[in-house]
Amino acid sequence: MSNPLYISEIFSSIQGEGMLAGRRQIFVRLMECNLDCRYCDTDFQKSDVCRVESQPGSGSFLNVSQPLPMHELNSIFTDWLSRVPGGHHSFSITGGEPLLYADSLAEWFPQLRVMLPIHLETNGTMHIALRQVKHLVDYISMDMKLPSTAGCTEQLWELHSLFLQEAYGCNVSVKVVVGDQTTDSEIQEVCNVITSVDASLPLFLQPLSMPDGTVGINVVHLLRLQELASCRLSDVRVIPQMHKLLGAL
Repeated sequence: MSNPLYISEIFSSIQGEGMLAGRRQIFVRLMECNLDCRYCDTDFQKSDVCRVESQPGSGSFLNVSQPLPMHELNSIFTDWLSRVPGGHHSFSITGGEPLLYADSLAEWFPQLRVMLPIHLETNGTMHIALRQVKHLVDYISMDMKLPSTAGCTEQLWELHSLFLQEAYGCNVSVKVVVGDQTTDSEIQEVCNVITSVDASLPLFLQPLSMPDGTVGINVVHLLRLQELASCRLSDVRVIPQMHKLLGAL
């Protein structure tokens, strides 16, 4: 692998967000991110240790030195798939921001894809990096970062628009985290980006999860935001973080 992957953790769980919610996946969480979202609950700082679940779905982890060679990673997945035959729908490549490792993923994905389909979870800001791997993935879950919830100071609308244009033609869906402070104009801007590409692309409104386990948006406001988006888009769904409701990883 030309540039080693730095992985935070590898585990088996239920996908709790977006298009594949409810599917069981093997999660590969990569380190490092190009953004610093206010609601992020992931430690994405680079480390020399990767947490690997001892058995798929056990919730028990081993610390493994990294970077891990590609053949060792593939060996872990081959073992897991033999332990739970037919149990996993796909790999979820998440982060951090996976597309920071686009060069390495372009080498690795063809081997992974022989085992299971690949689901790429991305913050939707790196359209040039996406170009390297989009032909090697089966699903793209693109986040759009709203100032009201993510707290990003940089206006990302243009980057999100470029990303979605690049992703169009793939099996792509869009997710936004919404809270009580989310405005009508933010949702209209999300719709502007999507309709400029294809108004039939799925949009998932994900209620903000608070540190104490509560939801950070009133249901009346949530329904209002869905109504606004549904006036312009043909597929708008509300899905909370199901894995958190289940107490899953």
